[in-house]
Amino acid sequence: MYNLIIYIYQLGVIVASLFNEKVRKMWQGERESIRILKEKMDPQAKYVWFHAASLGEFEQGRPLMEQLRRDHPEYKILLTFFSPSGYEVRKNYEGADIICYLPLDTITNARRFLRTVRPVMAFFIKYEFWYNYLHILRHRGIPVYSVSSIFRPGQIFFRWYGRQYAHVLKCFTRFYVQNEVSRELLGKLGITDVRVVGDTRFDRVLQIKEAAKQLPIVDSFCQDANVFVAGSSWQPDEEIFIPFFNEHKEWKLIIAPHVIGEEHLQQIEKLLAGRRIVRYSQAANASLQDADVLIIDCFGLLSSIYRYANVTYVGGGFGVGIHNTLEASVWDVPVFFGPNNERFQEAQGLKQSGAGLEIANADDFRRLMSGFVDNPTLAKELGEKAGAFVKQMTGATQKILEDVQL
Repeated sequence: MYNLIIYIYQLGVIVASLFNEKVRKMWQGERESIRILKEKMDPQAKYVWFHAASLGEFEQGRPLMEQLRRDHPEYKILLTFFSPSGYEVRKNYEGADIICYLPLDTITNARRFLRTVRPVMAFFIKYEFWYNYLHILRHRGIPVYSVSSIFRPGQIFFRWYGRQYAHVLKCFTRFYVQNEVSRELLGKLGITDVRVVGDTRFDRVLQIKEAAKQLPIVDSFCQDANVFVAGSSWQPDEEIFIPFFNEHKEWKLIIAPHVIGEEHLQQIEKLLAGRRIVRYSQAANASLQDADVLIIDCFGLLSSIYRYANVTYVGGGFGVGIHNTLEASVWDVPVFFGPNNERFQEAQGLKQSGAGLEIANADDFRRLMSGFVDNPTLAKELGEKAGAFVKQMTGATQKILEDVQL
């Protein structure tokens, strides 16, 4: 049944590639993977294979790849992606020796890929459970590890109709999971080689913090004012927090929207009635002196911008799910986010610490944000709790590499 679904999916990808550029890039990339591997593989080298579905999973695997490269230079690293949103952004990443798409999980593709690569071990990041690749890896006796994985009772593996597919989990040599619930769920399937080590993303955000960029434009904009930073915001987020700051103009506002397009930027500016706005790409000293709202209309700056905040907001919680709250909280600042956060363990941890502030509507935001306006020390107090939470959750990378037989 699995292979039938894969072949139907492949047919759908072929058809969709005729109309969708993103799908076309993925399909072309998958077909070119074997050629890339044959051209770049060193037959004398020992390759460790890391697979990440997309950019988020790559960030989870990155600390492992970089520490492995530092501590064990005798290995080369192969990095594969499933999604263009990962590959297109990180295809020139210098921490891997070869980067390509992973061909779709048909029996033929899996055999060709593994016959070409012959990895000495493999790391699959978080939610990657490709049936044919994993069964062939197990058949060949190649150790394969699931990293930063997390399991919930509602997943297919734990439903009556998914028990057959759940056999794929027994192909892993070992699981390095984020929490105790995941270990217990795997135990119900008879899988006991499980270590609870946490999430490597906590290690990654510390790396990001250490490598933060100097941003003179943002320095000039903020001065000594109280600053609210909204990162990866969508329109439902902006409609909640912007009206509050139209009333409280003593706070400066930095907005880094998730979608940077002229239409969205104009929607944001329309909401900011009476505020003095400047876009980052158009900022000059004169305009910065007059501005009290800075809109970030370019990518790659947000993780460094959070350092300027007294209070932050991370978007996506009124849509498919919140974005990266750790990039904000690592700077010792409290974080607002919307209600769709149940699947994000870091958000649950931030809420328990008191530094993660879940809101369901504009009234919630107004009530909680008024607390920061009325009590200038509150943001610092909750921010310290946010930073402490991140620090206490680090260390998964070291635990994994100390445990793996390298």
